[in-house]
Amino acid sequence: MALTLPPLPYPHDALQPHMSRETLEYHHDKHHKAYVDTANNLLKDGPLANKSLEEIVKASHGNNVPLFNNAAQAWNHTLFWKWMKPNGGGKIPGKLEKGLADAFGSIDEAKKQFIQAGMTQFGSGWAWFVVKNGKIEVLKTPNGENPLIHGSAAILGVDVWEHSYYIDYRNRRADYLQAFVDHLVNWEYVAELYQKAAG
Repeated sequence: MALTLPPLPYPHDALQPHMSRETLEYHHDKHHKAYVDTANNLLKDGPLANKSLEEIVKASHGNNVPLFNNAAQAWNHTLFWKWMKPNGGGKIPGKLEKGLADAFGSIDEAKKQFIQAGMTQFGSGWAWFVVKNGKIEVLKTPNGENPLIHGSAAILGVDVWEHSYYIDYRNRRADYLQAFVDHLVNWEYVAELYQKAAG
């Protein structure tokens, strides 16, 4: 069962001006595709070839670095596109809003800590809102590492590899993260994942 590149859930220009058509053409059509293609080549005829992407990520961690790196990034990006939507940001659905406020004291503080995690992830990596033991936490991970291998459920992740923002923001990672939180996040999808993870 070969891994496939999922189509973007919106047109390439749908996230402008906060994320350009050019960024999505490079990021989805080239980077994400390369992770999927490389993972498929590494999986060929191997013991994990018929496993789900999630199972491949967990099984390859610590055992097969090249496969883990590409499979994890394929998993991360498949969710990343769904975590954004045209005219995103805005109001956070009730239960998720309460979960964030309970965990961080306020929505502003939750957003601030999420952005701070993205800013302080040295080099390439990701910043996350995860659910662990029923509570929302902030996590940051290097390279393609993700919450699957940390025993927590990802409900929101932001890619802080330079290819995610350099075309639009150059080295202004802070501006990219602020735009992501304020204008791109699909909070309804985050709320769905939170409901599943929190039970």
